[in-house]
Amino acid sequence: MKSALNKKPNYRKVLILSACAVLAVLFITYKMWPEPVSYQTIKVEKKDIEQSVLATGQLDAVRKVDVGAQVSGQMQKLYVEIGDSVTQGQLLAVIDPQQAQNQILEVEASLEELNAQLTQAKAELKFAEVTLARQQKLAKVQAVSRQELDRAVTEVAVKKASIGTINAQVNKSKASLDTAKINLDYTKIVAPMDGEVVQITTLEGQTVIAAQQAPNILTLANMGTMLVKAQVSEADVIRLKPGQPAWFTVLGDPTTRFQGTLKDIQPTPEKVNDAIFYYARFEVPNEKGLLRLQMTAQVHIILAGEKQVLAVPLAALGEKQPDGRYKVAILNKDKEEERLVTIGARNNVDVHVISGLKEGDNVIISRGAVEEMP
Repeated sequence: MKSALNKKPNYRKVLILSACAVLAVLFITYKMWPEPVSYQTIKVEKKDIEQSVLATGQLDAVRKVDVGAQVSGQMQKLYVEIGDSVTQGQLLAVIDPQQAQNQILEVEASLEELNAQLTQAKAELKFAEVTLARQQKLAKVQAVSRQELDRAVTEVAVKKASIGTINAQVNKSKASLDTAKINLDYTKIVAPMDGEVVQITTLEGQTVIAAQQAPNILTLANMGTMLVKAQVSEADVIRLKPGQPAWFTVLGDPTTRFQGTLKDIQPTPEKVNDAIFYYARFEVPNEKGLLRLQMTAQVHIILAGEKQVLAVPLAALGEKQPDGRYKVAILNKDKEEERLVTIGARNNVDVHVISGLKEGDNVIISRGAVEEMP
């Protein structure tokens, strides 16, 4: 009994248990305390919304002509270089004209010979007609035989036929002379239109052979108006029609828009890696000469558009509701609020907000925990 009363309490053990209890309470309180959240927001503002079909295109000239040769011979002189601007009718090149000139001389000589033959045949016809008239007078008094009279009639007919044959040969030679003169003109290659020399195929000294088809000498392109050929997928082409506005940028100047109007959609598709594409074409002016052949164009064909309407990023849209509206969260005085909005046109970035938000609202587009300082 005395030993029990004299036993002292273990203060060290009590202190350890008390400390553990305090730590446990602090840990539970920490876990139950809400973590601070950081919000990434963007203000609702007015923008132009364009709903468009995106495509990659290539530039070409609206008018481009391959200038060929219609006669054979050696390219004697070339008067232009790539990049030169030319006007319609300007002399571009000359093919050796000697062969065409010789052909003219030959035909002219042949024509002179035929004219001489024609003169002789006419004289012979006149003599035959005089002889026939004499024979006819003598036949009336029976001074010549019937055979002699028939011979005179036949001679006149033969001379007339000979003159007809020579006349036909003369006309043929005249046509050949005209052709030879045309061929001589063809040795001078002139510009069929105003444009720029974009390609030269035949150089000075090369032989041009035009036996089967007209060989290409050079290519002219009118660079004042460019043609854009946009490669549109079969999924998007059904939404396109002529008259829709379109614009594009080029790699060298992505900030400048070149505007046009859709001209047509080519009916024949092109297959690229088992994917089907159609060419949608439109024209754009090129007064400053910035656009060139074969440039790559980032094309936007506008399906619908609205000017200066309230817009938010697509990333801000939450769940779609049964009535067609969407949930959108906003930050109002550091408190998160939920709104239901009605949307209109959209593109790949933004969407038009018809109702549910006002200009200046801070729309939440992402959330994240606040990082603690080390």
